[in-house]
Amino acid sequence: MSKESNDQRARRRRFLTGMGMVATGATLAASTQSANAQGLDGGGFLPKRHPKDSWLAELAGGKDHRVFIDSATGTGGTTALNYANNILLGHREDYGGADSDYAMVVCFRHAATSLGFDDAMWEKYGQFFSRVTRITAPNSDEPPRMNPMNIEVSSYGNRGNTLEIIRNRGIQYAVCNKATRSMSNLIASNTGSAAEEIFQELKQHNIRTSRFVPAGVVATTRSQEYGFSLLYAG
Repeated sequence: MSKESNDQRARRRRFLTGMGMVATGATLAASTQSANAQGLDGGGFLPKRHPKDSWLAELAGGKDHRVFIDSATGTGGTTALNYANNILLGHREDYGGADSDYAMVVCFRHAATSLGFDDAMWEKYGQFFSRVTRITAPNSDEPPRMNPMNIEVSSYGNRGNTLEIIRNRGIQYAVCNKATRSMSNLIASNTGSAAEEIFQELKQHNIRTSRFVPAGVVATTRSQEYGFSLLYAG
């Protein structure tokens, strides 16, 4: 091979090497810009903190993993409990972990909100809750006379994982305040009762280890600002 050909090949290698360094530098620069935009280096966007959201920080404190399971339909609410169980089960069986490693929230909002009310409210207003959630009593077209997520049957999406079972494994619940207000108006318009009285009644009968959040959609998005992974159940 001639000296001229060798020189040409050497120049070509130097050119390609240089292009590779430029591409690598551009990739690193883009990655840095992305990190800055997410506030990962303290120089970009950092969400404002609000006292109403402080419970998320308290719940997450000292935990290895953070998960927020969002549900907006009756079916989604039942599935959310099954998802919570599956996450904890997989973590224990395949990672050798414990339920206590997790900060986990199951949120009932929109059409799933009624699953956040206790048995007394389902006994009293079950026909309205059933209409919105589209959940009926097992093997029946009748409304449940208790919160269906307290019934240990496998025919619902929770597959027998009741509110109590999941609660005892450390999971917290969030209930949408805005949807509770809407439910109060629905019941009032059909019964002639005062919507505000129904609203206050429902607020006093949320399920145990749950809290009302201003809006389920706000709690869902704010949870990510506190490092929670989001899982939508339907």
